Amino acid sequence: MTTGHDQLRATLRDAVGSAGWLEVSDAPGMVVDFRGIYSGQPVAIVRPGTVDEVRAVVRACAAAGVAIVTQGGHTSLSGGSVPTDDRPSVLLSTSRMTRIESIDPARYTITVEAGCTIEQIQQAAAAVDRQLGMDWGARGTATVGGAVSTNAGGLNVLRYGPTRDSVVGLEAVLADGEVFDGLRALRKDNTGYDLKHLFIGGEGSLGIVTRVVLKLHPRQDHHRTFFAALVELENVHDLYDRACALDHAGLTAFELVPEAGVAGTIESFGVVRPMATRSDWYLLGRFSGTSPVDDTATTFLSEAVEAGLLLDAVVADTAAQEENLWVLRDELPPETLFDVKGAKFDAAVPIDRVADYQRAAEAVAAELCGDEAVVYAFGHLGDGNLHLYVNASLERGSRMDPARVDEVQAAIDRLTWEMGGTVSAEHGVGQELLDRVAGQKSAVELAMMRRVKAALDPDDLFNPGRGAHCAPVAADDGGTT
Repeated sequence: MTTGHDQLRATLRDAVGSAGWLEVSDAPGMVVDFRGIYSGQPVAIVRPGTVDEVRAVVRACAAAGVAIVTQGGHTSLSGGSVPTDDRPSVLLSTSRMTRIESIDPARYTITVEAGCTIEQIQQAAAAVDRQLGMDWGARGTATVGGAVSTNAGGLNVLRYGPTRDSVVGLEAVLADGEVFDGLRALRKDNTGYDLKHLFIGGEGSLGIVTRVVLKLHPRQDHHRTFFAALVELENVHDLYDRACALDHAGLTAFELVPEAGVAGTIESFGVVRPMATRSDWYLLGRFSGTSPVDDTATTFLSEAVEAGLLLDAVVADTAAQEENLWVLRDELPPETLFDVKGAKFDAAVPIDRVADYQRAAEAVAAELCGDEAVVYAFGHLGDGNLHLYVNASLERGSRMDPARVDEVQAAIDRLTWEMGGTVSAEHGVGQELLDRVAGQKSAVELAMMRRVKAALDPDDLFNPGRGAHCAPVAADDGGTT
């Protein structure tokens, strides 16, 4: 380590104090993503506890020419929250910034620091008879700062939208150490560019989000979660239309679940099989409201069975049954369920093309990998977001040849774009999709992103080499840069 870095380390340690300092050797889990794909060795790990400490870290790193990678709950699935080895970097964790600063039930808002977990905010809202719209499986780990930076989606997008729709205001530390104060909790403010949106989905590339004002909603104490066996996958959009016609606002989840995932969660996590009837595909959904929704769920399911769209269905009658269904959903990712590695996709297509997309992906996999290839998919039917994986098999420890992975990814990415979709619905670009997203973005769009980056972070201080603005221009769009 150079003397310059020694000096920087000393400056940073003084800035954050002993409580905010971590030796890199004492925190090996922070420098590698949980899939073990991306890693890097930072100059230092700091955990500032206040906005002023964040500012001090930013100014020290800027003066030393050392980059900053910000890390929240470290649940990134695209390699966006680990240190970079492309240039010296400091890993800045928001894990000490966990204060809920204020909650205003009358205004339906809550102001929190960036390191608060989603579950922590949910509990605070419930304590004052309010509800946070955002929710996903990693609620106990994922932080609001990370959610804002990736514009995370999750289980409640149907009712409440992605993170962007929950953010009323935010505060961020800029590359020169100044603070953008956009914490005004107004629902309407038509006085120019709404600059907070630059930081939502920016993957930490324009500034460090430190505080956020989030929108709250009336607490919905009445829920009915249901699990249904599909006659065939192609029925999903008809089912979605029927559910929306009954209670569009009350439909808070509409998820696709494969039989392979049901069997896997039963074996690995002790999940109870929800029904005796088996199918290749299942629908996991939920109606919610401030008044009972029992009749809504029952009507939807009985009419769908009568119409020949469902084989069978059950409704969770107890808290234990409901928890069982959502544990099943939360544990579906095959990386942990089966310990397999292949081609991974976080794609979204128009909601009426989900079944077509799955079938076309199966055809691509069979053509490139043979009939033994498995296309494993689950996800959010109501917003067209499928988490899709192509694996050599689902045998534990199965690995697909890296060259074949690249071939499959390229083919299915093309399929995604042909259907008017995106290669990143909610996980962000990070490092993983840099080359792949280039085929989706025009040269004009990439150039606009780069101009914004250059204006706010001219020295590329924040999270260098990650995010869509770093993608090369596609060859048919003016040549790679």
